[in-house]
Amino acid sequence: MKCGIEIHQRLATEKKLFCGCSAQPSEEKPIATVERMQRAVAGELGDVDLAALHEYSRGRKYRYQIFPQSTCLVELDEEPPHSMNGEALEIAVEVCLLLNSKVVDEVEVMRKTVIDGSNTSGFQRTSIIGLGGFIETSKGRVGIQAVCLEEESSGIVGEKAGEITYRLDRLGIPLVEIATSPDIKDAKHAREVAEKLGMILRATGKVQRGIGTIRQDINISVPEGARVEVKGAQELGLIETIVDKEVRRQEKLVKIKGELEKRFGKKKFGKPAMVEVTEIFKNSASKLLRKECVLAMKLEKFAGLLGEELYENRRLGTEFSDYAVAKAGVGGIIHSDEKLEKYPITGEELSRLREKIGAGAQDAFVLVAGDGKTCERALEGVYERTLQAFEGPQNEVRRVLADGGTAYMRPMPGSARLYPETDVPPIGISEEFIEEIRGRLSEMPEERKKKLLKVLNEELAEKIMLSENYPLFEKVVGELKVEPKFVATTLEETLVSLRREGVPVEKLNENKLMELFIEYKCGKFVKAAIPEILRYISKNAGESISSAVEKLKLEKMSPVELKQIVKEKRKSGKVGKALIQDIMREHRLRVDAEELSKIVEVYP
Repeated sequence: MKCGIEIHQRLATEKKLFCGCSAQPSEEKPIATVERMQRAVAGELGDVDLAALHEYSRGRKYRYQIFPQSTCLVELDEEPPHSMNGEALEIAVEVCLLLNSKVVDEVEVMRKTVIDGSNTSGFQRTSIIGLGGFIETSKGRVGIQAVCLEEESSGIVGEKAGEITYRLDRLGIPLVEIATSPDIKDAKHAREVAEKLGMILRATGKVQRGIGTIRQDINISVPEGARVEVKGAQELGLIETIVDKEVRRQEKLVKIKGELEKRFGKKKFGKPAMVEVTEIFKNSASKLLRKECVLAMKLEKFAGLLGEELYENRRLGTEFSDYAVAKAGVGGIIHSDEKLEKYPITGEELSRLREKIGAGAQDAFVLVAGDGKTCERALEGVYERTLQAFEGPQNEVRRVLADGGTAYMRPMPGSARLYPETDVPPIGISEEFIEEIRGRLSEMPEERKKKLLKVLNEELAEKIMLSENYPLFEKVVGELKVEPKFVATTLEETLVSLRREGVPVEKLNENKLMELFIEYKCGKFVKAAIPEILRYISKNAGESISSAVEKLKLEKMSPVELKQIVKEKRKSGKVGKALIQDIMREHRLRVDAEELSKIVEVYP
């Protein structure tokens, strides 16, 4: 197996890559929509990209939702791009240095043709920032081919027949892309590499967090197979399954190719006729087949092959169906290796069908229902995939399914998709600029963990080392000298617990949390009061911590008050541990247990 990974990570910049709009996806409702169509055009050398032609052939309409703070004329492709975001460029250079990549002397912005509607312009702007490099892994060094800075695509909202709706708030957010060499050894290694790259990116503290902000594309091939790019793996836990299933799929397709060579010898597979069989199914019990048009196609000598399992829940017939769906937008196909009674198709209908299309016992057939032109396009897709079965696995782009399997999307794009961006001038990168960034590089995850393990246990060190709260942890521990374990627990466990309760802790910024630790250090309240204070402040972000403590009556008891309570409680006859437990039950949010123990121990 050969395998390489491409990591796409959104950067945490204030503005988008080529305009002044907010780089945070909008929580507002769209204020308008626009509609567009797109077509394939020739690249710089006069060739039209195959992937672009595939999307163009689908003839779809695209609707784009507009948002007030995160959409402007640049996203609508009604105004040229502005200058490249300098903050994003600095982060991309930092990533290059962390990956041992050589930063280019001059950044050239290119246009990458994409006409699936995810970019209003019909292309994505992308730039190579670094070449070469490597990371060390448990199975040896994995090379880095390139580090690029590019625009994020639009977010898909919904899809129906012939139309897709996108939202433009995501379009143009800066994205760093890291492509590894095909040095990955196996499925577990693929996950390790993806995890390590993700850790390095998060260690910068300059990347967005959360679902959808990072995704992996995985390139896989096997001997006698082909390079397949699996798009959009967002869950680390699925990577092993994706690689394993794709390897098995390609290996089985190689075997099917061998079986076809036995069945056909030197004889060529001729193009089968598309036969209209609507009449056979006009009174059928199958609702799927009582349509305006039903077309059938005989696949000579393919009996039994369409039912061949490539891996769990995927057969060669599923691959044929993917092509019909991608080419024509149909719901799927029916083929002869399925259990036809589930549709249901009767024995009489099956006999009439086979007779009509001239299919013998060694032949398979495919059925598709809908309007005439759609059915024809669907069967053209099936015929194309049938020819490919004689060649084995194909170079293609596939999308990830929920179970870690994949489905066909489009042909693999080629060099014809790239051409220069004429609206953005080249950007020179000086050695001084690189050295300035090198001087403030983030720690590598291994170094950070080693340092944290001196003051935290393994579990807390793992939690805080790549957390977005790590810079705050360092500041509180370093400047305020607050105990590290307490700070890490508050930031990584208390806040998480409150979030799960539905408390809007995302409204707490770094300044507010710093204020919390300052007030604690000054002795205004005890550790046990912190969840209550955070619960209140999350809903009343405009108030100060001291004001919240006062309103909640959570001020830490003074030694005088504490001694008085101890004196009163002793009248009940309780002493030692029993006395401490009694007082803590009643006053735990205002009393420090260690301080209380000392008073009980020495106070007569």
